[in-house]
Amino acid sequence: MKKRCIFAERIQISACKAKQNIKNVKLKNIIFYIFMLLPILATAQSGENAFNFLRLPYSARAAGLGGSNISIIEDDITLAMHNPALLINVSDKTININYMSYMSDSKLAGAAFNKAFGERAAGAITARYVDYGEFEGYTEDNIYTGSFSAKDIEIAATYSYLLSNYWSGGVTGRFIYSKYEALSAIALGVDLGINYYNPDKGLSASFVLKNLGAQVKAFEEKNEKLPVDVQLGISKKLPHAPIRLSLTLTNLHKWGKDDFYNADGSEDSTSDILLKHIILGADAILGKNFYASIGYNFRMSKELSAGGNKWDGLSIGAGLNINKVKFGASYSKLHVSSSSFLFNLSYTL
Repeated sequence: MKKRCIFAERIQISACKAKQNIKNVKLKNIIFYIFMLLPILATAQSGENAFNFLRLPYSARAAGLGGSNISIIEDDITLAMHNPALLINVSDKTININYMSYMSDSKLAGAAFNKAFGERAAGAITARYVDYGEFEGYTEDNIYTGSFSAKDIEIAATYSYLLSNYWSGGVTGRFIYSKYEALSAIALGVDLGINYYNPDKGLSASFVLKNLGAQVKAFEEKNEKLPVDVQLGISKKLPHAPIRLSLTLTNLHKWGKDDFYNADGSEDSTSDILLKHIILGADAILGKNFYASIGYNFRMSKELSAGGNKWDGLSIGAGLNINKVKFGASYSKLHVSSSSFLFNLSYTL
């Protein structure tokens, strides 16, 4: 099946200019689109501590670039899980499965599938399951009550639309379910994203509001909030080298000293708080079939390392494309107890 024209235009715009005549969206409409979303975020409060598995990376590409990336333009369905506006770049009818090792015996698995709707729109469905393993239960009197399990489940639907030759927008709706022993909770969440991409300059910029929403059913009637995240990302390919640099700013709605945790119990300075918003990444694009990436997450380094090991925020990744098959893998440290390996496998029908 031929690759959809939307993806071809945004990656190689000269190949599809003759086939499409899309009207440019005025800059004031783009600004209006972004600022319409900001009042929604203003209703969210800080201190959220439920459903934190939503912070974990879905994409091996993004994980290798520091744990989060919202501005890479590639034919990779997993990147759309970090920014729904990027789904428009994915080849029609792509199937993805992924697996990640997490802390101790915890494991994550997921799947995704997308479908094009005409030449300017695309949709996808995704699912993710987190298994934290088996635990032994005891009463306050140290009486054994048997073993129990803990799990998180997420089912999501994404819609992306090509606004013009350079702009795309997207939305993801999430159904979230968590069950820990006899306790369970349900939440509904929304991600909103917009992307600007200029292929002639190799420049991409994105803005994303993540995990807006609320609980429908709370743990023990205690209402907790989703891990809201406001992100801004920029990626730029160097003109005379197969290198692309990325800067991702996260948690832009959090600037207080109490908003972040340090493993060593120290208090953040102003410069520490600034650095905790920054993720740096670089990937080497070695032809059409292979890439290698490296990233550094300043917040992860500070939160995981009580002994002052600054390398805990480092991550690496690599990927291989063979015909319709794409494979990606990454290494990072997402929990103090162990390292994490994330694997993505995609196939275009």
